[in-house]
Amino acid sequence: MEDTNSKPANQGPSMASNEDAVNAAAQSETDELSQKLSEYENKLGEMREVLLRERAEIENQRKRLQRDLEQARKFANERLLGDLLPVCDNLERGLAVENADTAALREGMDLTLKALLKVAEGNGLKAIDPLGQPFNPEQHQAMSMIDVPGKAPNTVVAVMQKGYVLNDRLLRPALVAIAKAAG
Repeated sequence: MEDTNSKPANQGPSMASNEDAVNAAAQSETDELSQKLSEYENKLGEMREVLLRERAEIENQRKRLQRDLEQARKFANERLLGDLLPVCDNLERGLAVENADTAALREGMDLTLKALLKVAEGNGLKAIDPLGQPFNPEQHQAMSMIDVPGKAPNTVVAVMQKGYVLNDRLLRPALVAIAKAAG
C-alpha cells in the first residue's frame, strides 16, 4: 500500500523553505509598509497640528488688527480735539467777562478765530477763498451771475461762503457769485 500523505520527491524540504522564505519576505514587506504607514500617519498628524496652529495664529492676528482698527477709529480725533480745547477755553473766558466793551470782545473773537484756524490748518484743513479767480466747478458753487463791468466772464466777483479742502479733498465748495459774459 502506498502512502498518500507522503510528498513527492521534488516537494521535499526545499519547497517548504521556499514557502517560508516567501512568507518571511511578505511579512518583512508588510512590516516595512506598516512602519512607513505609521511614519506617514505621524507626519500627517504633525502637519495637521501645524495647520491648526497657523490657523489659530491667523485668527489671532485678525482679532488684533480688528481691535487696533477699533481703537484707531475711537481715538482718531483725539489730537484734533486736544488742540481745540484751548479754543474752547478762550471762548468760555470771553463769555465769562461781564462788562466788556465791543472792541475788546471783537479782539477776543478775532484771536479765538485765529487759534481755531491754526488748529484746523494743522490738521490738514485749508480755506478756499477764490475772489478774483476764474470759476472752478470742482471747488466753487455758483450761486448767482452778476453784471460787473471790467471783469472777465466766469470770474469770481463775490464769495458768500468760503469753501474748505481737507488734505487735498474737497470738504465744502465755496459759494460764489461770478461775472456774466457781456451781452
